[in-house]
Amino acid sequence: MKWNIGTTASSSSSTPLLPANHPAFLSTSRSGGTPPAGCPMHNSPPAITPATPSPSIPRAKAAECPIPHDQRALHPLNRIPLGLSATEKAPGQVLDLPTEREVSSIPRPQHVGDGEDLLPEDRHDGKWEYPSPQQFYNALVRKGWETPEESIEMVVAIHNFLNERAWEEVMAWEKRLPGGEHAQLARFEGKPGDLSPKARMHLWAGKVFPSMFNTEPPFDRHDWIVTRPDPNGTAEPPSAPSPFAAATRTSTTRYVIDYYDAGKDEDGMPVFSLDVRPALDSFQSVSERVKVGVEEWMRGQSGTA
Repeated sequence: MKWNIGTTASSSSSTPLLPANHPAFLSTSRSGGTPPAGCPMHNSPPAITPATPSPSIPRAKAAECPIPHDQRALHPLNRIPLGLSATEKAPGQVLDLPTEREVSSIPRPQHVGDGEDLLPEDRHDGKWEYPSPQQFYNALVRKGWETPEESIEMVVAIHNFLNERAWEEVMAWEKRLPGGEHAQLARFEGKPGDLSPKARMHLWAGKVFPSMFNTEPPFDRHDWIVTRPDPNGTAEPPSAPSPFAAATRTSTTRYVIDYYDAGKDEDGMPVFSLDVRPALDSFQSVSERVKVGVEEWMRGQSGTA
């Protein structure tokens, strides 16, 4: 699915892409084909160059995530370092960046793991919250990147926009399954340097058929763990507050999301392509991938007949 930052519709959808009061992108168009950040926690923003590291900070690499991916003091659900301030300015920061966190439309479970409550800063009516521009900037500074402060709000806006579109694609898959209309994003992880098998295959095929397959790798990758109530778990009581409260079991699917730079449109605005699909972890996921592939082929055949 392609998404055009400069227009109000994707190549296959009439749904408005940019939220109200979205910042303008014309003055920050990319040059040289370098894509802007897809995720503020998993890809570096435009015009970021590695800073000279201090003795305590290792030299950053161009393809690295701007926050650590080791297992020390990371949030169990989104792999962001615990204690990363959403309000305090970084040392040497000049501009005042917004500290408010935007609430997404993506639902999340109220409990995680073995029944522990979510962390207090993550409670907001059962929806995921995006990082504030200040929090995003702090994450980049922690990693050791020289980041133009004036670009942060734009990058965060693009990040939020792409995640909303990715969830729409996930729900298109989920609604094919029993209970999928009540799907929730349980946790996620960014893997910007880890190519998915499909991305590797397309890169290989692109060397032979460059007009048919990708010749550049995705600039970011996410793995999303999505849960849905199992309708076969138990009978729903009349006064159940939600499908999850009624079900004793849930079903889980891992989705792989590859974020591609799709160049620019005729107005010079950046275009993104998201490849969202269930990972081949179960017979059900394999079956759905095959069914969707056949359906898309059939639609293509009928369109060219």
